[in-house]
This record gives sequence, C-alpha cells and structure tokens, in this order.
Amino acid sequence: MFRYLARRFVSWLAIIVVATNLIYLLAWNFLDPRSNYIGRRPPLSAEQITELLEPRNLSDTVPLIERWWTWITSIVLHWDWGVAPNGQDVNAQMAYRMWISAEFVLGATIISTVAGIALGVYTANRQYKLADRVGQFTSIITMNIPPIVAALGLVIIAVSINEAFGVRVLPVTGPSGVGIDTWWESVLDTLRRLIVPTIAMALVGYASTHFLQRSLLLDNIKADYVRTARAKGLTKQQAIRRHALRTSLIPVATQIAFMIPNVFLGAVLSEVIFAWHGLGEYFQQTLANNDIHGTVAIAAFGAFLTAVGAILADIAIVALDPRVRVN
Repeated sequence: MFRYLARRFVSWLAIIVVATNLIYLLAWNFLDPRSNYIGRRPPLSAEQITELLEPRNLSDTVPLIERWWTWITSIVLHWDWGVAPNGQDVNAQMAYRMWISAEFVLGATIISTVAGIALGVYTANRQYKLADRVGQFTSIITMNIPPIVAALGLVIIAVSINEAFGVRVLPVTGPSGVGIDTWWESVLDTLRRLIVPTIAMALVGYASTHFLQRSLLLDNIKADYVRTARAKGLTKQQAIRRHALRTSLIPVATQIAFMIPNVFLGAVLSEVIFAWHGLGEYFQQTLANNDIHGTVAIAAFGAFLTAVGAILADIAIVALDPRVRVN
C-alpha cells in the first residue's frame, strides 16, 4: 500500500510541476501586468512602468525564458511565489486566505455531504414512497437554485430576523467582528458569522450527493450478492448496511475526495457576497489585476489539492472494496 501511494504521489507531483509551468507560460499570453499602470493620473511613461515591473519579474521587456527561470528558481530555492504588480506578496496572501476559505466552506461541505448520503440511503430504502418523492422533489428544487440566489436570499432572511429582534442575531458579513478581546469570543463570533453562509452553501450542495447515493444504492440493492445475503437469513436492512451500502459508497467517496479543491477555491461568489476574503475572492482579484504570479500560485494550489483528493480517493476505494488489492 505504501509503495503504491508513493508511486501515485510521484506521478501526481510530476503532473503538478508540468501543469504549473504551462499555466505560467499561458498566463503571460493572456495577462498583461503593464496594463495596470495605463490611464493613471498623472500618467507614467513606458520607462517608469518598466522600472516598477522589472524588480518584480513582471516586465515584458525581459525575455520570457529569463522571467520563467527567475520565477522557478525562486520557488525551488526559497519557496517564493513572487509578488503582484502592486508589490503585494503572493506567499503572504496565500497563507492568510487559504485558512479563511477553509473556515468558510468546510462546514458547508461536511453538512451537505453527510445530509446527501443520509438522505440518499433513506430515500433508496423507501423507493417511490411518499418520503422518496418528497425528498426528490425538494432536492430538485434546491439543486436548481443558483448559489448566488441562495446566498442573497439567506442574507435577506437574516437581515429581516435581525430587524425583528432589534439586535444582530445573525451577522451576514465576516469573518470576524470588532471589539473582541479573548480567543474564545473570537471563535464564537466566527461560528456565528458562519451560520448564514453555511446554510446557503449546504442548501444548494447536498442534492447532487443525495441523487448519486440513492441511484447507486438502488442498483446495489438489486445485485446478486445482496440477494444471496438475504437468502442466508439477513433482513433487508442488514443486507443493505453490511453489503450494498459499502459498495455504493465507493463512487460517492471518490466524488467527495475530489471536492477538496472546492473547500478552498469553490466559493468565489459566496465569498464576495458574505465579505469573506478567501482564495475565491483572491483568485478573482488576481485575474482582474493581471497578477500572473498570484494566478499561477492559486492554480498550483488547486492542482495540489486535486492530487490530494485523488490519493484519498484511492485510499477510500481500497478501504471500501475488498476486491481491490495494491502492491
């Protein structure tokens, strides 16, 4: 198992390196750091703009191969991902914003996953009954609600509740308030500010897991090995829990593992609406500001998280499916 995971890690590491370098080269074809300074008042000359960009390794007057070599050696030797056109340090922004994004999306991801699996199992056991039809109807509605609509709708509801009580029961902006002195007050305040965005994201996120889990479990309930288990004396619930559920969880576990990048990068609009300054917002800013180094750093981080998800998916498959053997 260890040798298998080591091989997978090495292969994914090679993919990340190649993909990151390709993204860097492509970014220079689509983003222009020099354009950030055009239209300033008073205007800057081309030489002045070059003087600002050259120390940041962002000047197009330097050959691309030389820019790339400076960039890659800084990463390999110093783990320095460079600076933005405005001089902002990419490392500092990534280190600060990644944990904000994790706080913002992790709770919603866990809730929507657990709720989706539980509802999928519950409705599959009651196929075509009232509970199944109500569950499918509700999930179809929530799945077709755009995330931005759900977020704005929850904001309006929270504001109405605050006005009704005359106090700020449900804050709609985050990640932290002012006038907080102790760490536990900060934790409680953050959790309180997470209530509305967590509900909004979980509301539109659980349905896909629900439908996938329901469909897979229904397929496995009718499989020969489940019928054999029931013929040996197991009840329907026991056969489902011991055999069908385990097999049906394999694709769901794979999907969940590949959702890891979304924990950090998948809430761009929600972060803007709820004023959580995470990686989603930062990614939007890097594109708008022609920040090549920031864009590539986020892409590389996303590739790394995808690799982590792929390896976790492999581990989940081995753990859930006894037929799989690795050397």
